[in-house]
Amino acid sequence: TQGTILPAPNFNPIMDAQLLGGALQGICCEKDVLIEILTQRCNSQRLMIAEAYRDMYGRDLITDLKENLSHHFKEVMVGLMYPPASYDAHELWHALKGVDTEEKCLIDILASRSNMEIFQMKEAYLMQYNSDLQQDIDSETSGHFRDTLMNLAQGTRMEGYADPSTAAQDAMILWEACQQKTGEHKNMLQMILCNRSQQQLWMVFQEFQNISGQDIVDAINECYDGYFQELLVAIVLCIRDKPSYFAYRLYNAIHDFGFHNKTVIRILISRSEIDLMNIRQRYKERYGKSLFHDIKHFASGHYESALLAICAGDTEDY
Repeated sequence: TQGTILPAPNFNPIMDAQLLGGALQGICCEKDVLIEILTQRCNSQRLMIAEAYRDMYGRDLITDLKENLSHHFKEVMVGLMYPPASYDAHELWHALKGVDTEEKCLIDILASRSNMEIFQMKEAYLMQYNSDLQQDIDSETSGHFRDTLMNLAQGTRMEGYADPSTAAQDAMILWEACQQKTGEHKNMLQMILCNRSQQQLWMVFQEFQNISGQDIVDAINECYDGYFQELLVAIVLCIRDKPSYFAYRLYNAIHDFGFHNKTVIRILISRSEIDLMNIRQRYKERYGKSLFHDIKHFASGHYESALLAICAGDTEDY
């Protein structure tokens, strides 16, 4: 694992629950205590703390966090308390059912998750919202963007299989799809990108370069537009190098949108135990400044402290 949050040594859920209780029940909420505990325990430990908290106080920790905190700081602290699949489900539900559909959130999650992660997320979605994820995608999105999301949400990508003999064939289909742009070609394009194994697609992208003299991302950007184009590019980038994709998304969220809080929070929380170390590394290599530096520059107060604690900067980042 290349996460920034690791299991805490000498972990004592009862003591942590007590400290959290004291921090939340006092006259003024001791936010530093919340940050110190919740950002320095791995997800499974946080779930054990929530259980100990319920036993001790007869109250739900998430409810108490929601009642005592506000704004983006609340989103971070509450977000940390969900198991990964439940957090993805929570984000997808709000992206689909909010006032406006948040297409970029749908892209970030569905383009980057493994078959197993998608399966668990669909189960969590059904349990939490008594609703079917694929049906909700179907009703809240449209066109080839919807078809591609629906395909990804099936979680049927082949795993570990690669066949060099069909890579050139697939590359030719992709090349034609970028030239012709008919509905049928778009279907073929998304079928290949959503269902071939990662190893197979590596070969397909190489063959595409050989056939066309062009990188597949450049070809997609030239030929298509809108969220369909963004989703296809996200799939390609995640197949190639997931940490680079998330570094790019964080940079955009921090610089292009005047700090898009939801995106920053979602990526930091969901990648904190998977590859946030790698994401930080790619961010620094690509953009010259560290992720730690940019968060420090744009966020403030306890919200900033919580994000920085999850990001876990290196000495030279301060």
